[in-house]
Amino acid sequence: QVQLVESGGGLVQAGGSLRLSCAASGRTFSSYRMGWFRQAPGKEREFVALIFSWSGGSTYYADSVKGRFTISRDNAKNTVYLQMDSLKPEDTAVYYCAVQDPPPVGFTTTPRTFKYWGQGTQVVVSS
Repeated sequence: QVQLVESGGGLVQAGGSLRLSCAASGRTFSSYRMGWFRQAPGKEREFVALIFSWSGGSTYYADSVKGRFTISRDNAKNTVYLQMDSLKPEDTAVYYCAVQDPPPVGFTTTPRTFKYWGQGTQVVVSS
């Protein structure tokens, strides 16, 4: 049984940092793209960041977080991370990690192409 478990969320002041982790179990995802999404109250789930399959692989970010967030992965630990710096109140949301399975032809961040999802971790940024 595949399980993704996020951790590291919490309350932080604007300008602060948090590091989210997503530990996968039940299967090895070293060959799959993994991503982070977020959903704020009353809003649709939106893409945040994506990392390709190899450790140190290519990364892609939403414009809203580019230069502030960093996605990384440790395939040996079957874990993906999201380092969030210079946080803003508008970053407040539930953050989800997800696995893109099967690997799509070409590049896409459409949520429906991500088969496995974690339960989410809450991030609140106060002003």
